[in-house]
Amino acid sequence: MPQAPFHIMAKPIGPICNLGCKYCFYLEKENLYPNTTKWEMPPDVLREFIQQYIQSQPGDTVSFAWQGGEPTLLGLDFFRNVVDLQSRYANGKTIQNAFQTNGTLLDDDWGDFLKKHDFLVGLSIDGPRQVHDFHRVNKGGSPTFDKVMSGLSFLKKHDVAFNTLTTVTRHNSEYPLEVYQFLKEIGSRFMQFIPVVERATKTPHVNGLTLLEPSPASGAKVTEWSVESRKYGVFLAKIFDEWVRHDVGQYYVQHFDVALASWMGLDGGLCVFGKTCGTALVLEHTGDLYSCDHFVYPDHKLGNIMTVPIEKMASSAQQQTFGNNKSDTLPRVCIDCSVKFACHGECPKHRFLKSPSGETGLNYLCAGYKYFFNHIDRHMQFMADELQAGRPPANIMRMLANQDQRCAPAPIPRRNDPCSCGSGKKAKKCCFTS
Repeated sequence: MPQAPFHIMAKPIGPICNLGCKYCFYLEKENLYPNTTKWEMPPDVLREFIQQYIQSQPGDTVSFAWQGGEPTLLGLDFFRNVVDLQSRYANGKTIQNAFQTNGTLLDDDWGDFLKKHDFLVGLSIDGPRQVHDFHRVNKGGSPTFDKVMSGLSFLKKHDVAFNTLTTVTRHNSEYPLEVYQFLKEIGSRFMQFIPVVERATKTPHVNGLTLLEPSPASGAKVTEWSVESRKYGVFLAKIFDEWVRHDVGQYYVQHFDVALASWMGLDGGLCVFGKTCGTALVLEHTGDLYSCDHFVYPDHKLGNIMTVPIEKMASSAQQQTFGNNKSDTLPRVCIDCSVKFACHGECPKHRFLKSPSGETGLNYLCAGYKYFFNHIDRHMQFMADELQAGRPPANIMRMLANQDQRCAPAPIPRRNDPCSCGSGKKAKKCCFTS
Protein backbone atom coordinates (compact mmCIF):
# COMPACT_ATOMS: atom_id res chain seq x y z
CA MET A 1 0.00 0.00 0.00
CA PRO A 2 1.46 3.41 -0.96
CA GLN A 3 2.57 5.66 1.86
CA ALA A 4 1.56 9.27 2.36
CA PRO A 5 2.72 11.63 -0.42
CA PHE A 6 6.26 12.94 -0.33
CA HIS A 7 8.14 15.17 -2.72
CA ILE A 8 11.62 14.89 -4.17
CA MET A 9 13.66 17.75 -5.56
CA ALA A 10 16.03 16.31 -8.14
CA LYS A 11 19.46 17.82 -8.71
CA PRO A 12 20.56 16.02 -11.90
CA ILE A 13 23.72 18.10 -12.20
CA GLY A 14 24.38 18.32 -8.48
CA PRO A 15 25.80 21.66 -7.33
CA ILE A 16 27.38 22.61 -10.66
CA CYS A 17 26.36 26.08 -11.82
CA ASN A 18 27.54 28.67 -14.33
CA LEU A 19 27.06 31.40 -11.73
CA GLY A 20 28.98 32.15 -8.56
CA CYS A 21 26.32 33.82 -6.41
CA LYS A 22 28.06 35.05 -3.29
CA TYR A 23 25.46 33.64 -0.90
CA CYS A 24 24.85 30.24 -2.52
CA PHE A 25 24.89 27.48 0.08
CA TYR A 26 24.91 24.66 -2.46
CA LEU A 27 28.03 25.38 -4.49
CA GLU A 28 30.30 23.92 -1.82
CA LYS A 29 28.46 20.58 -1.95
CA GLU A 30 31.00 19.67 -4.65
CA ASN A 31 33.20 18.75 -1.69
CA LEU A 32 30.89 15.84 -0.88
CA TYR A 33 31.89 14.21 -4.19
CA PRO A 34 35.63 14.92 -4.35
CA ASN A 35 36.50 12.45 -7.12
CA THR A 36 33.70 13.43 -9.49
CA THR A 37 34.61 14.63 -12.97
CA LYS A 38 31.26 14.01 -14.68
CA TRP A 39 28.32 15.57 -12.92
CA GLU A 40 25.43 14.63 -15.21
CA MET A 41 23.04 12.12 -13.68
CA PRO A 42 23.77 8.77 -15.38
CA PRO A 43 21.03 7.34 -17.64
CA ASP A 44 20.40 4.31 -15.40
CA VAL A 45 20.02 6.53 -12.30
CA LEU A 46 17.66 8.87 -14.15
CA ARG A 47 15.56 5.98 -15.40
CA GLU A 48 15.42 4.39 -11.94
CA PHE A 49 14.44 7.67 -10.32
CA ILE A 50 11.61 8.42 -12.72
CA GLN A 51 10.20 4.90 -12.57
CA GLN A 52 10.42 4.59 -8.78
CA TYR A 53 9.14 8.08 -8.08
CA ILE A 54 6.05 7.65 -10.22
CA GLN A 55 5.31 4.28 -8.63
CA SER A 56 5.76 5.66 -5.11
CA GLN A 57 3.19 8.46 -5.45
CA PRO A 58 -0.32 7.50 -4.31
CA GLY A 59 -2.21 10.15 -6.30
CA ASP A 60 -3.11 10.44 -9.96
CA THR A 61 -0.73 13.38 -10.46
CA VAL A 62 3.03 13.17 -10.01
CA SER A 63 5.03 16.40 -9.71
CA PHE A 64 8.72 16.43 -10.59
CA ALA A 65 11.01 19.30 -9.59
CA TRP A 66 14.36 19.83 -11.31
CA GLN A 67 16.97 22.08 -9.76
CA GLY A 68 20.72 22.42 -9.30
CA GLY A 69 23.15 23.87 -9.56
CA GLU A 70 21.87 25.02 -12.90
CA PRO A 71 19.86 22.36 -14.76
CA THR A 72 20.06 24.04 -18.18
CA LEU A 73 23.77 23.11 -18.23
CA LEU A 74 22.63 19.57 -18.97
CA GLY A 75 21.22 20.63 -22.34
CA LEU A 76 17.89 19.94 -23.98
CA ASP A 77 18.60 16.31 -24.90
CA PHE A 78 18.79 15.39 -21.22
CA PHE A 79 15.31 16.78 -20.59
CA ARG A 80 13.93 15.33 -23.80
CA ASN A 81 14.97 12.00 -22.33
CA VAL A 82 13.27 12.98 -19.06
CA VAL A 83 9.88 13.50 -20.68
CA ASP A 84 10.28 10.33 -22.75
CA LEU A 85 10.95 8.29 -19.61
CA GLN A 86 8.06 9.95 -17.80
CA SER A 87 5.75 9.03 -20.64
CA ARG A 88 7.02 5.45 -20.62
CA TYR A 89 6.45 4.95 -16.88
CA ALA A 90 3.44 7.22 -16.30
CA ASN A 91 1.02 4.28 -16.14
CA GLY A 92 -1.96 6.55 -16.66
CA LYS A 93 -0.88 9.21 -14.19
CA THR A 94 -0.61 12.90 -15.03
CA ILE A 95 2.97 14.15 -14.97
CA GLN A 96 3.91 17.71 -14.02
CA ASN A 97 7.35 19.30 -14.18
CA ALA A 98 8.79 22.32 -12.35
CA PHE A 99 12.17 23.67 -13.38
CA GLN A 100 14.26 26.12 -11.34
CA THR A 101 16.79 28.14 -13.33
CA ASN A 102 18.90 31.27 -13.19
CA GLY A 103 17.66 31.96 -16.72
CA THR A 104 21.00 32.96 -18.22
CA LEU A 105 21.15 30.09 -20.75
CA LEU A 106 17.56 30.17 -21.95
CA ASP A 107 16.93 30.69 -25.66
CA ASP A 108 14.27 29.96 -28.29
CA ASP A 109 14.93 26.21 -28.22
CA TRP A 110 14.49 26.09 -24.47
CA GLY A 111 11.38 28.25 -24.67
CA ASP A 112 9.84 25.99 -27.30
CA PHE A 113 10.61 22.83 -25.30
CA LEU A 114 9.38 24.20 -21.95
CA LYS A 115 6.11 25.38 -23.51
CA LYS A 116 5.55 22.19 -25.50
CA HIS A 117 5.88 20.04 -22.40
CA ASP A 118 4.12 22.45 -20.05
CA PHE A 119 7.01 22.99 -17.63
CA LEU A 120 6.48 25.50 -14.84
CA VAL A 121 9.66 27.57 -14.63
CA GLY A 122 10.95 29.15 -11.46
CA LEU A 123 13.21 32.07 -12.34
CA SER A 124 15.79 33.15 -9.77
CA ILE A 125 16.01 36.94 -9.65
CA ASP A 126 16.68 39.16 -6.64
CA GLY A 127 15.28 42.49 -7.78
CA PRO A 128 16.14 45.35 -10.12
CA ARG A 129 19.59 45.57 -11.64
CA GLN A 130 21.50 47.24 -8.81
CA VAL A 131 19.95 44.88 -6.25
CA HIS A 132 20.22 41.67 -8.27
CA ASP A 133 23.82 42.21 -9.33
CA PHE A 134 25.02 42.84 -5.77
CA HIS A 135 25.26 39.08 -5.13
CA ARG A 136 24.19 37.24 -8.29
CA VAL A 137 27.32 37.25 -10.41
CA ASN A 138 29.00 34.77 -12.75
CA LYS A 139 32.14 32.79 -11.96
CA GLY A 140 34.26 35.77 -12.98
CA GLY A 141 32.37 38.15 -10.71
CA SER A 142 30.54 39.94 -13.53
CA PRO A 143 26.87 40.97 -13.21
CA THR A 144 24.15 38.69 -14.57
CA PHE A 145 21.03 40.88 -14.64
CA ASP A 146 20.99 41.44 -18.40
CA LYS A 147 21.34 37.71 -19.15
CA VAL A 148 18.55 36.86 -16.71
CA MET A 149 16.27 39.40 -18.34
CA SER A 150 17.17 38.00 -21.75
CA GLY A 151 16.20 34.54 -20.50
CA LEU A 152 12.92 35.93 -19.19
CA SER A 153 12.18 37.40 -22.62
CA PHE A 154 12.32 33.90 -24.13
CA LEU A 155 9.91 32.59 -21.50
CA LYS A 156 7.49 35.38 -22.34
CA LYS A 157 7.97 34.97 -26.08
CA HIS A 158 6.98 31.32 -25.88
CA ASP A 159 4.29 31.89 -23.26
CA VAL A 160 5.99 29.64 -20.71
CA ALA A 161 4.37 29.69 -17.26
CA PHE A 162 6.82 31.10 -14.74
CA ASN A 163 7.12 32.35 -11.20
CA THR A 164 9.99 34.10 -9.46
CA LEU A 165 12.19 33.07 -6.57
CA THR A 166 13.86 35.94 -4.76
CA THR A 167 16.39 35.26 -2.06
CA VAL A 168 16.30 37.86 0.70
CA THR A 169 19.75 38.84 1.92
CA ARG A 170 21.05 41.54 4.19
CA HIS A 171 21.42 43.76 1.12
CA ASN A 172 18.10 43.52 -0.69
CA SER A 173 16.11 43.38 2.56
CA GLU A 174 16.60 47.16 2.58
CA TYR A 175 14.52 47.54 -0.60
CA PRO A 176 11.25 45.63 -0.14
CA LEU A 177 8.97 47.84 -2.23
CA GLU A 178 11.54 48.34 -4.96
CA VAL A 179 11.92 44.55 -5.24
CA TYR A 180 8.17 43.94 -5.18
CA GLN A 181 7.32 46.60 -7.75
CA PHE A 182 10.09 45.35 -10.02
CA LEU A 183 8.77 41.78 -9.91
CA LYS A 184 5.32 43.05 -10.80
CA GLU A 185 6.74 45.10 -13.66
CA ILE A 186 8.47 42.08 -15.24
CA GLY A 187 5.23 40.10 -15.13
CA SER A 188 5.72 37.85 -12.13
CA ARG A 189 2.34 36.99 -10.69
CA PHE A 190 3.63 34.31 -8.30
CA MET A 191 6.50 35.25 -5.99
CA GLN A 192 8.62 33.51 -3.39
CA PHE A 193 10.81 35.39 -0.93
CA ILE A 194 13.34 32.99 0.57
CA PRO A 195 15.47 34.14 3.53
CA VAL A 196 19.21 33.56 3.27
CA VAL A 197 20.56 32.40 6.63
CA GLU A 198 23.93 30.65 6.84
CA ARG A 199 26.59 30.09 9.46
CA ALA A 200 30.21 29.60 8.48
CA THR A 201 33.36 28.38 10.18
CA LYS A 202 36.88 29.50 9.44
CA THR A 203 38.10 25.89 9.35
CA PRO A 204 36.30 23.54 6.96
CA HIS A 205 34.74 20.39 8.35
CA VAL A 206 36.36 17.05 7.55
CA ASN A 207 33.91 16.79 4.61
CA GLY A 208 35.18 20.10 3.21
CA LEU A 209 32.06 22.14 4.08
CA THR A 210 32.27 25.50 5.81
CA LEU A 211 28.51 26.27 5.91
CA LEU A 212 27.13 24.37 8.88
CA GLU A 213 23.97 22.52 9.65
CA PRO A 214 22.02 23.90 12.65
CA SER A 215 23.77 22.17 15.52
CA PRO A 216 25.78 23.88 18.28
CA ALA A 217 29.28 24.60 17.01
CA SER A 218 31.98 26.80 18.45
CA GLY A 219 33.40 29.41 16.14
CA ALA A 220 30.45 29.37 13.75
CA LYS A 221 29.18 32.83 12.83
CA VAL A 222 26.24 34.06 10.81
CA THR A 223 27.55 35.16 7.43
CA GLU A 224 27.63 38.81 6.44
CA TRP A 225 25.17 38.21 3.60
CA SER A 226 22.54 36.56 5.81
CA VAL A 227 19.39 38.62 6.30
CA GLU A 228 18.88 40.07 9.77
CA SER A 229 15.92 38.55 11.57
CA ARG A 230 13.74 41.61 12.18
CA LYS A 231 14.70 43.08 8.81
CA TYR A 232 13.24 39.99 7.13
CA GLY A 233 9.98 40.45 9.03
CA VAL A 234 9.84 44.13 8.08
CA PHE A 235 10.65 43.26 4.46
CA LEU A 236 7.65 40.91 4.28
CA ALA A 237 5.41 43.32 6.19
CA LYS A 238 6.09 46.25 3.87
CA ILE A 239 5.36 44.16 0.81
CA PHE A 240 2.23 42.84 2.51
CA ASP A 241 0.98 46.38 3.21
CA GLU A 242 1.25 47.18 -0.48
CA TRP A 243 -0.22 43.86 -1.60
CA VAL A 244 -3.19 43.86 0.77
CA ARG A 245 -4.33 47.28 -0.46
CA HIS A 246 -3.84 46.81 -4.18
CA ASP A 247 -2.97 43.30 -5.33
CA VAL A 248 -5.03 40.62 -3.55
CA GLY A 249 -6.25 38.12 -6.12
CA GLN A 250 -3.97 39.53 -8.81
CA TYR A 251 -0.49 38.78 -7.48
CA TYR A 252 0.35 35.84 -5.26
CA VAL A 253 3.08 35.78 -2.63
CA GLN A 254 3.82 32.37 -1.19
CA HIS A 255 4.21 33.54 2.41
CA PHE A 256 0.89 35.37 2.29
CA ASP A 257 -1.02 32.43 0.80
CA VAL A 258 0.41 30.03 3.38
CA ALA A 259 -0.36 32.46 6.20
CA LEU A 260 -3.98 32.78 5.07
CA ALA A 261 -4.32 29.01 5.18
CA SER A 262 -2.97 29.04 8.74
CA TRP A 263 -5.50 31.68 9.79
CA MET A 264 -8.19 29.38 8.43
CA GLY A 265 -6.87 26.46 10.44
CA LEU A 266 -5.53 24.67 7.37
CA ASP A 267 -2.16 23.29 6.36
CA GLY A 268 -0.59 25.78 3.97
CA GLY A 269 1.48 23.11 2.24
CA LEU A 270 4.87 24.76 2.81
CA CYS A 271 7.24 22.53 4.76
CA VAL A 272 8.97 25.32 6.70
CA PHE A 273 5.67 26.25 8.38
CA GLY A 274 4.40 22.72 8.89
CA LYS A 275 4.11 21.11 12.33
CA THR A 276 6.57 18.47 11.18
CA CYS A 277 8.70 18.06 8.08
CA GLY A 278 10.46 15.24 6.30
CA THR A 279 8.28 15.01 3.20
CA ALA A 280 10.51 17.17 0.97
CA LEU A 281 13.60 15.15 0.08
CA VAL A 282 16.52 15.79 -2.27
CA LEU A 283 18.09 13.53 -4.86
CA GLU A 284 21.68 14.17 -5.86
CA HIS A 285 23.05 13.35 -9.31
CA THR A 286 24.51 10.04 -8.10
CA GLY A 287 21.17 8.75 -6.84
CA ASP A 288 21.98 9.63 -3.22
CA LEU A 289 18.83 10.62 -1.37
CA TYR A 290 19.00 13.17 1.47
CA SER A 291 16.47 14.22 4.08
CA CYS A 292 16.11 17.80 2.80
CA ASP A 293 17.63 20.36 0.47
CA HIS A 294 19.02 22.21 3.50
CA PHE A 295 20.41 19.04 5.05
CA VAL A 296 22.63 17.67 2.32
CA TYR A 297 25.23 16.48 4.79
CA PRO A 298 26.64 12.96 5.26
CA ASP A 299 24.65 12.41 8.47
CA HIS A 300 21.39 13.01 6.61
CA LYS A 301 22.04 10.73 3.66
CA LEU A 302 19.31 8.07 3.55
CA GLY A 303 20.89 5.84 0.94
CA ASN A 304 21.07 5.47 -2.82
CA ILE A 305 18.12 4.66 -5.07
CA MET A 306 20.16 2.10 -7.00
CA THR A 307 20.35 -0.12 -3.91
CA VAL A 308 17.42 0.98 -1.70
CA PRO A 309 13.92 1.80 -3.00
CA ILE A 310 12.89 5.45 -2.77
CA GLU A 311 9.70 4.58 -0.93
CA LYS A 312 11.59 2.62 1.72
CA MET A 313 13.99 5.50 2.39
CA ALA A 314 11.22 8.10 2.48
CA SER A 315 9.37 6.09 5.13
CA SER A 316 12.45 4.98 7.05
CA ALA A 317 12.84 5.44 10.79
CA GLN A 318 15.69 7.86 10.10
CA GLN A 319 13.49 10.10 7.98
CA GLN A 320 10.54 9.89 10.34
CA THR A 321 12.77 10.94 13.23
CA PHE A 322 14.13 13.80 11.13
CA GLY A 323 10.61 15.01 10.36
CA ASN A 324 9.27 14.66 13.90
CA ASN A 325 12.27 16.41 15.44
CA LYS A 326 10.89 19.68 14.14
CA SER A 327 8.04 19.45 16.62
CA ASP A 328 9.72 17.37 19.30
CA THR A 329 12.63 19.80 19.79
CA LEU A 330 10.68 23.06 19.94
CA PRO A 331 11.80 25.16 22.91
CA ARG A 332 9.15 26.17 25.44
CA VAL A 333 9.18 29.78 24.20
CA CYS A 334 7.92 28.52 20.82
CA ILE A 335 5.32 26.20 22.31
CA ASP A 336 3.84 29.11 24.28
CA CYS A 337 4.12 31.62 21.39
CA SER A 338 0.93 33.29 20.13
CA VAL A 339 1.94 32.79 16.48
CA LYS A 340 3.01 29.15 16.79
CA PHE A 341 -0.04 28.14 14.72
CA ALA A 342 1.44 29.99 11.73
CA CYS A 343 5.13 29.37 12.31
CA HIS A 344 5.72 26.06 14.14
CA GLY A 345 9.34 27.06 14.65
CA GLU A 346 9.93 27.54 10.90
CA CYS A 347 12.74 25.64 9.18
CA PRO A 348 14.98 23.46 11.40
CA LYS A 349 17.93 24.75 9.38
CA HIS A 350 17.58 28.12 11.11
CA ARG A 351 17.11 26.85 14.68
CA PHE A 352 20.54 27.42 16.19
CA LEU A 353 19.93 30.16 18.77
CA LYS A 354 19.20 29.80 22.47
CA SER A 355 15.94 31.01 23.97
CA PRO A 356 15.92 33.60 26.78
CA SER A 357 15.71 30.72 29.26
CA GLY A 358 18.76 29.02 27.73
CA GLU A 359 17.01 26.29 25.73
CA THR A 360 18.56 25.36 22.40
CA GLY A 361 16.70 25.31 19.10
CA LEU A 362 15.30 28.84 18.84
CA ASN A 363 14.95 29.97 15.26
CA TYR A 364 17.30 32.74 14.12
CA LEU A 365 14.35 34.36 12.31
CA CYS A 366 12.05 34.28 15.35
CA ALA A 367 11.97 38.05 15.87
CA GLY A 368 11.22 38.65 12.20
CA TYR A 369 8.38 36.17 12.04
CA LYS A 370 6.84 37.41 15.26
CA TYR A 371 6.83 40.91 13.84
CA PHE A 372 5.40 39.79 10.50
CA PHE A 373 2.67 37.47 11.78
CA ASN A 374 1.48 39.97 14.38
CA HIS A 375 1.55 42.72 11.77
CA ILE A 376 -0.76 40.85 9.39
CA ASP A 377 -3.09 39.35 12.00
CA ARG A 378 -6.05 41.74 11.61
CA HIS A 379 -5.98 41.59 7.83
CA MET A 380 -5.59 37.83 7.72
CA GLN A 381 -8.52 37.37 10.07
CA PHE A 382 -10.70 39.54 7.82
CA MET A 383 -9.73 37.59 4.70
CA ALA A 384 -10.22 34.25 6.47
CA ASP A 385 -13.70 35.35 7.56
CA GLU A 386 -14.55 36.38 3.99
CA LEU A 387 -13.44 33.04 2.60
CA GLN A 388 -15.36 31.09 5.22
CA ALA A 389 -18.46 33.14 4.34
CA GLY A 390 -18.04 32.29 0.67
CA ARG A 391 -16.85 35.75 -0.30
CA PRO A 392 -13.58 36.70 -2.03
CA PRO A 393 -10.72 37.73 0.27
CA ALA A 394 -10.00 40.54 -2.19
CA ASN A 395 -12.86 42.38 -0.46
CA ILE A 396 -10.25 43.54 2.00
CA MET A 397 -9.00 46.05 -0.55
CA ARG A 398 -12.37 47.81 -0.64
CA MET A 399 -12.60 47.72 3.15
CA LEU A 400 -9.17 49.26 3.56
CA ALA A 401 -9.84 51.89 0.89
CA ASN A 402 -13.03 52.94 2.71
CA GLN A 403 -11.19 52.95 6.00
CA ASP A 404 -8.37 55.04 4.61
CA GLN A 405 -10.88 57.51 3.19
CA ARG A 406 -12.67 57.86 6.53
CA CYS A 407 -9.41 58.31 8.37
CA ALA A 408 -7.88 60.72 5.87
CA PRO A 409 -7.28 64.24 7.16
CA ALA A 410 -9.81 66.83 6.09
CA PRO A 411 -8.79 68.85 3.02
CA ILE A 412 -7.32 72.26 3.70
CA PRO A 413 -10.18 74.79 3.42
CA ARG A 414 -10.05 77.81 1.14
CA ARG A 415 -9.98 81.24 2.76
CA ASN A 416 -13.75 81.78 2.58
CA ASP A 417 -14.71 78.21 3.58
CA PRO A 418 -15.81 77.38 7.12
CA CYS A 419 -12.74 76.72 9.22
CA SER A 420 -12.04 73.03 9.70
CA CYS A 421 -11.58 73.53 13.45
CA GLY A 422 -15.38 73.81 13.86
CA SER A 423 -15.49 77.38 15.20
CA GLY A 424 -18.13 78.43 12.66
CA LYS A 425 -15.94 81.27 11.41
CA LYS A 426 -14.50 81.58 7.94
CA ALA A 427 -11.03 80.15 7.69
CA LYS A 428 -9.52 83.55 6.91
CA LYS A 429 -10.98 84.91 10.14
CA CYS A 430 -9.94 81.91 12.23
CA CYS A 431 -7.04 79.51 11.86
CA PHE A 432 -5.71 81.21 8.75
CA THR A 433 -4.79 84.19 10.87
CA SER A 434 -1.31 84.22 12.29
